[in-house]
Amino acid sequence: MKAVGYRKSLPIEDKDSLVDFEAAKPEPRGRDLRVAVKAISVNPVDYKVRKRAAPPAGETKILGFDAAAVVEAVGPDASLFKPGDEVFYAGSIQRQGTNSEFHLVDERIVGNKPKTLSFTQAAALPLTSITAWELLFDRLGAVPGKSLDPRTLLIVGGAGGVGSILIQLARRLTGLTVVATATRPESQKWCLDLGAHAVVDHGKSMKEQIEKLKLPPVALVASLTFTDQHYKAIADFMAPQGKFGLIDDPAEFNVAVFKGKAISVHWESMFTRSSFQTPDMIAQHHLLNDVADLLDKGVLRTTLNQSFGAINAANLKRAHALLESGQSRGKIVLEGW
Repeated sequence: MKAVGYRKSLPIEDKDSLVDFEAAKPEPRGRDLRVAVKAISVNPVDYKVRKRAAPPAGETKILGFDAAAVVEAVGPDASLFKPGDEVFYAGSIQRQGTNSEFHLVDERIVGNKPKTLSFTQAAALPLTSITAWELLFDRLGAVPGKSLDPRTLLIVGGAGGVGSILIQLARRLTGLTVVATATRPESQKWCLDLGAHAVVDHGKSMKEQIEKLKLPPVALVASLTFTDQHYKAIADFMAPQGKFGLIDDPAEFNVAVFKGKAISVHWESMFTRSSFQTPDMIAQHHLLNDVADLLDKGVLRTTLNQSFGAINAANLKRAHALLESGQSRGKIVLEGW
């Protein structure tokens, strides 16, 4: 089968940073599905793994997490899907990735593809949707339902992939007041279009801007980017007994700043359930099916930004380079072989 991978951790400009190659078609075992990959999207985790985790000598690592695909075969213990089903998912960081013509994935982290979306549109959604959903409901404990919630959720980095889904989930599925942060005018408009009640500029004093809005207390915070630059300032204006959630890798992070207000800190990693085979691993199957239903009903919308054409090393290099430079908002998707 066709695949794209890497053998050494190299700068994306290097001709061997990502290479096209042929690999054996994998055989499903246990609860595996073997899917024919139709479209993938590229996430920051792709280039972070490429830069930090070289495969063992002589091996080729296949990157890629998000995929929209068609089930081709199932393992002996699989029961949730059958050949011909259209699916979408975000894969596992412990296995070979989705940048391949065929891919193995545990059915417990796979959902039915939204019927109203193309494979390209669907591939933009799984990783960010899972991260946003788990952060909002599992980590921060937001209450689903439209009854009034007298708290404000602050989303730092609202225009990014996770933020774009989180704004929609929080505004449409909860009674929270939703405030996003963004610096550029086009990013601020994007957040408002997605449903944020207000947007503040995290390049300026967030405390002053939020105080002027006269909103309910900021009791929940989703810090999606540059946590090390903002968390101390946020601790100053957060409500006592609030919850602070984060997904990035801050170079410096001292939880002691939250102690006086008894603010709890929550990490979100959407790969935790698949990496540790947790008893509730199937929650991601149900979660993705719920997201698909919301998309089909028009409650949520895809965050597809750009399509780069066929899945090959050249196009993946372009996508990695754009993400590494920080110049991409939304999702970059590749489709077909």
